Amino acid sequence: MMNCFRKKMKDNSGFTLVEIAIVMVIIGLLIGGVLKGQEMIKNAKIKRVMKTSDEVRAAIFTYQDRFGYYPGDDPLATTHTGAAVTNGNGNGQVAAAEDEHVFEHLATVGLISGSAASYAGGTFPSHPFGGRYYLLWQNRNGKTSNWITYTLVPVDAAIAIDTSLDDGVYTTGSVRASGPYTGTAALTVYVDL
Repeated sequence: MMNCFRKKMKDNSGFTLVEIAIVMVIIGLLIGGVLKGQEMIKNAKIKRVMKTSDEVRAAIFTYQDRFGYYPGDDPLATTHTGAAVTNGNGNGQVAAAEDEHVFEHLATVGLISGSAASYAGGTFPSHPFGGRYYLLWQNRNGKTSNWITYTLVPVDAAIAIDTSLDDGVYTTGSVRASGPYTGTAALTVYVDL
């Protein structure tokens, strides 16, 4: 009879509470690692956008120091670059249509990577969140300036950029946004040149 009872116990054996707890801990660690990895990726993208704004600003000011005009706005761009590029009007404002030639001028003189042809016709570079960025004279929340404009930036990334580079308020300072840092819709972020 005792052997029969032992045999039934072996047949009905399953996972013990300790084994289930160990599996749950492993699953928790895996989920935590994935979430932390996603956070690290997003932080790296935010830092890359901020670094891009510094690089673009440096290239634009180098061009201005060298030739006396902003790229895109340069009325002598063909002469300065030695290439068949579109000239601007030289008024200090990178207006609509001139914005399409900023990166073309910068690439032609070797201040950014890529060929001038890759930026011709208004092809703007993309940033890590999938949107585009460009330089354009515009009014943003009461301040008119040449703004480095980043499209399709997630709200949490936009506030992190504003807080890191400026005051964290979307309507003031040298970093502004197309809307408040609430909700889930992507924003356009403006960094003053």
